[in-house]
Amino acid sequence: MGKSVFTEADVRDLAGSRSYERGLGYLDSVGHLRADGGRIVATVRGTERYRVVLHSTEPLRGECDCPYGEDGFFCKHCVAVALTLLRAPGGQSALRKEAAVRDTTLSDWLGSLSKEELLSLVQRQLAADDGFKETLVLRASTARGDTAAARSAIRAMVDPEDFTQYGYIGYQDAAGYAAQVSRAAEAVQELAESGRADAAVEAARDAISRVIAVYGSADDSDGEISQAAADLAEAHLAACAAGSPDPEETARWIVDRCLDEDGDCVEIEPAAYADILGPRGLAELRALGEEALSRNPSGWAERYLMETLVRVEGNVDELVALYAADLTPNGARHLRITMELDAAGRADEALTWAENGLRHAAAEQTPPHVDLVAYTAERYARQGRTADALTVRRDHFLLAPSLPAYRELRAAAQAHGVWDTERPRVLDPLREVTDTDRRGRYAHGSLLIDVLIDDGDLEEAWTAAPGRAHPGQLLTLADASVTSRPADALDVYLQAVASRTQQTGDHNYHAIADLLLKARTCHETLGTQAAFTAYATTLRAEQKRKRNLIRILDGRGL
Repeated sequence: MGKSVFTEADVRDLAGSRSYERGLGYLDSVGHLRADGGRIVATVRGTERYRVVLHSTEPLRGECDCPYGEDGFFCKHCVAVALTLLRAPGGQSALRKEAAVRDTTLSDWLGSLSKEELLSLVQRQLAADDGFKETLVLRASTARGDTAAARSAIRAMVDPEDFTQYGYIGYQDAAGYAAQVSRAAEAVQELAESGRADAAVEAARDAISRVIAVYGSADDSDGEISQAAADLAEAHLAACAAGSPDPEETARWIVDRCLDEDGDCVEIEPAAYADILGPRGLAELRALGEEALSRNPSGWAERYLMETLVRVEGNVDELVALYAADLTPNGARHLRITMELDAAGRADEALTWAENGLRHAAAEQTPPHVDLVAYTAERYARQGRTADALTVRRDHFLLAPSLPAYRELRAAAQAHGVWDTERPRVLDPLREVTDTDRRGRYAHGSLLIDVLIDDGDLEEAWTAAPGRAHPGQLLTLADASVTSRPADALDVYLQAVASRTQQTGDHNYHAIADLLLKARTCHETLGTQAAFTAYATTLRAEQKRKRNLIRILDGRGL
């Protein structure tokens, strides 16, 4: 691949402004940037040392083992690596050339070694890396058909002894134990692929039971052990598919796992085993599920098990009955019934359940589930019932005010042709409160500023801002008003600079530089460039001890 297929704008859009700005503060913390196959790999020094992987094909994707990155977000560390790559001489092309040379050198060298030299190299690695040794022992056992030894090796991989202190796996050792469990999952798959799938099934079950027993005495704050346990569950499913486990015995094992209160770290999805179980196994699964639900009708695990089985069988009416037996105040269960009926092509019944859900939430004085609101309003709109769609959106906004709810209300009112009369009805109550009047989760005074900005009503937003707008809203308002109200925008920027000069850190310094650039634009609009020059000179003198800040200002022409 030649030059990068993404731009800085792509990085900002993917990360969001907050993560992008924070990522600017980590540009000097990126290390070991290299190409590895079709990926770009690097480390970033943060609270800890994090590993970042960029998949730079279109669209750009990033992975990071920081908590935010593990949740699937393009985090500040991914931003730092992406920007470093874009700004590096030669970009990806140079990195890939280095990687190709490195791989060729290694391949040529290994090819030049004799059998004895290769054996010596492997033996040295075996002595230094217990994990590597366990992997080769397992492969050797599998190759010669010694399933007992293979199962013993897998059991050893999930043994927590090397990671426990006083019978507990601490946070610092969780990642190491998780890596062992992941190796066990790989070993189960290798055993199944070698033609010994039934032995792999038993090995997987043993390993899963052991991990469940260990998990209650482990600090898995980052979720690494549970992720490794998920790998083990997938390996068990694959082994079952490759082998011929007894259907009824497998059904009993699935039910035991699903109802095990201590087994939260291993999620077994009964529906995934449908083909493996066949009619006999599914019948046993249903009988066991019904028995469990009768013993504990309000049990979450019991209900979920039965709902899954009924869905596999395709019995929509029975599924509706299960959901209807446990309706929630906000209509979430009504929504599930609605979606099941809609998917079954029973649209009229689906709408009736959606309407009932909204009435149920209103009776409970609880904000309805947003997807229930959306479904009902959209169905009304498709039927040409724009007045009814507007009523649903209005009721939702008044009960649970938010910017997204306001946008939906505005769209519904515009579709019905009454936005000019509807808008004052919802804005007037917001004008009567300030940011200190908090009801529920949203400060209604702040919400007024958000909706005025979203409407493009900047003049009223400036008028309403005192006592309501928080600093972030003021900055948004200033950014939208650089041309129309440069003096007001300038005042906001200078106040923000003054606040940030009380803090340290490269991320903060980059933010100061951004604010100063905006302030300079305001001065240019006002024709007061000399005032900005004097201000910047004074600021640099006052902050001269912050060498990183001065370096960043120099780099930005400030």
